[in-house]
Amino acid sequence: MIVSVPKTVRRLYFMTLLVALSCSAYYAMSWISGWISPVENYDIPEGTAVKAFQEAPRSAEVLNTGERLRFYYWYGE
Repeated sequence: MIVSVPKTVRRLYFMTLLVALSCSAYYAMSWISGWISPVENYDIPEGTAVKAFQEAPRSAEVLNTGERLRFYYWYGE
C-alpha cells in the first residue's frame, strides 16, 4: 500500500480547518444566543418593593378541555 505524504497532509489540514471552523461557529452562535436571550426579571424584590403580579391558583375542574389546551399552548406548561 502506497501512502502519499502530500495527500495525507492536505487531508489533515482540511480536517483541522473543518474542526476549527466548526468550533468557531459553535462559540459564535453560543455568544449570540446569550446576547439576544431575554434578561430574567423575576428576582426577589429588594427594599420596600413588592411584586405586583401573583399567580392565581387554577383548578383543573373549572376549565374545560379547550381552555386547558389553549392555556397549555399559551404558557407552555
